[in-house]
Amino acid sequence: MGDFFIVINLQNSQWNSKEENSFCLNIGVALTERLADKEKKKASYYDLATHLREDAYLTEERQRIKKDKGGWLGYKLTDTTNLGEFIEYFKIDLEDNILKRLDELKTIKDCVSFYEKYEFWGNNLKLLIEECGLNVN
Repeated sequence: MGDFFIVINLQNSQWNSKEENSFCLNIGVALTERLADKEKKKASYYDLATHLREDAYLTEERQRIKKDKGGWLGYKLTDTTNLGEFIEYFKIDLEDNILKRLDELKTIKDCVSFYEKYEFWGNNLKLLIEECGLNVN
């Protein structure tokens, strides 16, 4: 996105087993100026200025549904999970909620506006933007 990247990182649980698999999405903004590997022009989880899980991008209704079906980490698949239903349910979260919200982040100003409701991460983003000398307006 020019001055920033949007990063989505899938994190699985170290306690996953054959019977149960839990995972979550770590999502955030990485500033291009602060990338660890500027040559690749590719952001990773470690470059994020904001670290939020998928719930931050879901409607309250989707958060309730996910909590009712999910594992302690986020999403959960077990040996009894109906895979077709799970895929549909995850697709709604990803396409209709998460990606839709992320698509609204077109500028640094949009990012600041979205993340300011998460005080720590909003303040961290503003500080890093200032350090990079980027214009928020």
